[in-house]
Amino acid sequence: MRDTIHFSGIGGVGMSALAQTAAMEGRAVSGSDRDFDRGRNLGVKAALEKLGVRIFPQDGSAINGSSAELALSTAIEDTNPEVLKAKELGIKISHRSELLAARVNEADTIAVAGTSGKSTVAAMLFCVLEAGRLDPSIITGGALTALQERGLIGNAYKGKGKILVVEADESDGTIVRYRARTGVLLNISKDHKDVEVLNKIFSEFAGNCGRALVNADDAPAAAVLPAAPRFGFDAGGWRVTEINLSPFASSFKINGVPFELPAPGLYNIENALAACAAAALYGVRLEDCAAGLKKFRGVERRFVVVGEKHGVTVIDDYAHNPAKIAALLKALHQAPGRRVLAVYQPHGFTPTRHLKTELIESFASGLNPGDMLIMPEIYYAGGTVTKNISSKDISDAVAARGHSTAYYESRADIPAVISKTARPGDIVAVIGARDATLAAFAGQLLEALP
Repeated sequence: MRDTIHFSGIGGVGMSALAQTAAMEGRAVSGSDRDFDRGRNLGVKAALEKLGVRIFPQDGSAINGSSAELALSTAIEDTNPEVLKAKELGIKISHRSELLAARVNEADTIAVAGTSGKSTVAAMLFCVLEAGRLDPSIITGGALTALQERGLIGNAYKGKGKILVVEADESDGTIVRYRARTGVLLNISKDHKDVEVLNKIFSEFAGNCGRALVNADDAPAAAVLPAAPRFGFDAGGWRVTEINLSPFASSFKINGVPFELPAPGLYNIENALAACAAAALYGVRLEDCAAGLKKFRGVERRFVVVGEKHGVTVIDDYAHNPAKIAALLKALHQAPGRRVLAVYQPHGFTPTRHLKTELIESFASGLNPGDMLIMPEIYYAGGTVTKNISSKDISDAVAARGHSTAYYESRADIPAVISKTARPGDIVAVIGARDATLAAFAGQLLEALP
């Protein structure tokens, strides 16, 4: 009897989340990944096997008479041995986006959308729903530290309750397939796509939701959904007061209820408010939200304090688009007198070229006098791409605006530079996305400090 679903490219964030969810539901699950075959990403492999997922080489051997369905990520080519074997045997082939949309549409889903903050708001929302004893499920792009501490990969969990929290990513446009009961639109800014394109995508997304909440404090998002219920620092029946910020935490009140959040910046208070506003639709009290967020453990590579050595603090953050970079730099400057050494690695030649002007502005406006921008070359994941832009183009432009910058063709040169440059009181911020080695690189910078 065919009953196994096989995930080709199971090590990817989106695929591993769906595979875990299926395994937690008791379905027979198998998978393969080229990284596993090359001896990479073995922590994810082990976590999947712990859930009962059978891992095979990506050579077609996993596809047989017991296979009911083959699930593909966008990285899998038509010539892949597993695809060829599935077609030969007449096995159903599905795409990751189709499977995710089906889950969203079947559950009581809260879909968190926007160009910045999705992973963090989804994680915060999961946290407050758990504190409200609703035992939610989650599928997201950023691993929750709290779930990792339960021995999971962190990007998926199957609770016993009816609510599913989903990070609704707009980058491939499949968000418009979602029919979520509740949509949350956080913000809109130029990222993978231009704002005009994003406006259409988010408008269609919200129209497909049973109900939608919009951030009143983000003008582009509020303009796209002018009739939707709102949340904001002083909008939609919400009021945020008594804000106190530090580089690594914040405190505030929402409608008079005190909150202590182990995350910095106004942007994280805004994220917390979004989570509270969505949770309120499901009957969660603000007091429970406050209790949950006080224990918030964060999201992988979202403002992770790697460590401190001789007065120098190293953090690791996934910020990569201009809005996220600007928000991060603003949060880091909450400590007067602390210099920021920003080590920014752009991800991909195409997005860097698309966002060049805005990236230059985010650093030129966000860095304080005395801060420094240090850039290795653009991260290249492979494939055919036009390499007609360099990190040096951004570094030089920011320098022309009066800031101290440095460019290194090889990232391996940077630890020695940080060792010589950093002084007590400095914050070294490793910034960038997509490159799975950046977290380890942040650790190397900490080790390099004298």
